[in-house]
Amino acid sequence: MTEIAVADTRFADRAVGDIAAALPGATAVFRRRKLDFCCGGRARLADAAAEKGLSLDELEGELAVLVQAATPAPAPLDTDELIDLIQSRYHDVHRRELPELARLARRVEAVHKDHPQTPRGLAALLDQMQDDLVSHMCKEEQVLFPMMRLGGNPMIDRPIAMMMAEHDDHGAHLRALESLAHGFAPPADACNTWRALYAGCAKFADDLVAHIHTENNILFPRFA
Repeated sequence: MTEIAVADTRFADRAVGDIAAALPGATAVFRRRKLDFCCGGRARLADAAAEKGLSLDELEGELAVLVQAATPAPAPLDTDELIDLIQSRYHDVHRRELPELARLARRVEAVHKDHPQTPRGLAALLDQMQDDLVSHMCKEEQVLFPMMRLGGNPMIDRPIAMMMAEHDDHGAHLRALESLAHGFAPPADACNTWRALYAGCAKFADDLVAHIHTENNILFPRFA
């Protein structure tokens, strides 16, 4: 299994390792539930849950939330609703996913340090991107978005220009991310953790591109 369809939330018969490798965020769910997705990754989710005495319905529900989070949403016409969408669909998701990606990257770099395709430096880059994005999103949430919710003012051009300049920096980081992660294509002998890392990085990259597009091309022009 290389991908999980957005509408498909049936996981019982899928291997735990396959789910971890294909669904960004699943590794955090499995770690919290103490399900082995690496060495024990061949077990069906239903069997792994039964062995641990876990509710399969609850597990599938948590995984379904992750699938839903990856579903693109149309841009609302109302500016307040659009800002709410940006915060819930992108800001909150970045804050939730980046620490897990950095954790996975550190593990891959440590365990596979002698592998020729190990993404050396990826964890450090993800940490830097997290720091920069958190700072950027706080500026939007505390300064720019409140101004927009009030209808804007003559001084709004300056913070918009600043945010767009920072978006350019994020774009440069994305190019570095894709390069370090070898185009998000894991080697043939990659473990499930490595595959999960690259699947998560690819999803994060797509999200960040959509995030920047929504702000630069849909939200910000409303206040040009």
